[in-house]
Amino acid sequence: MTSTFYDLDYVANNGETVPFEQYKGKVVLIVNTASKCGFTPQYDGLEALYKTHKEHGFELIGFPCDQFGHQEPGTDSDIAEFCEMRFNLSFPLSKKVEVNGNNAAPIYKLLKDEAPGILGSKRIKWNFTKFLIGKNGEVLKRYSPTTKPKQIEADITKALNA
Repeated sequence: MTSTFYDLDYVANNGETVPFEQYKGKVVLIVNTASKCGFTPQYDGLEALYKTHKEHGFELIGFPCDQFGHQEPGTDSDIAEFCEMRFNLSFPLSKKVEVNGNNAAPIYKLLKDEAPGILGSKRIKWNFTKFLIGKNGEVLKRYSPTTKPKQIEADITKALNA
């Protein structure tokens, strides 16, 4: 049987296992992140989205990944400290994961199957690829790293009002 979003879980930056089932009825944005990437300033926009829509049933989870240009070299605690000190992030982060290859986190296997990229490619091309999941656990859309968080806001609002 194929796994659904709600069948999976992730390991938070603090080591706690978090079931995605706890997000039932919420709209979730999942982003693979990196601290030393040209797109790292998107953390500001992601945090703004989170703060604006959290009380309306929106969640955002960052998945640090070091598979692109070694742009997330730190430990999980280094990553958490950087995100807190530099961007004052309040949304949760997972432990560092792989998003491509045999060791890809199960959530990324599902996301890539449900929302392939351009020309059907399932590979994540770079940091800050984003996936929007609807209230029913369905993967609604995949966004490229160049898509700024503010450009996703209308889709988030639409999904929250669905």
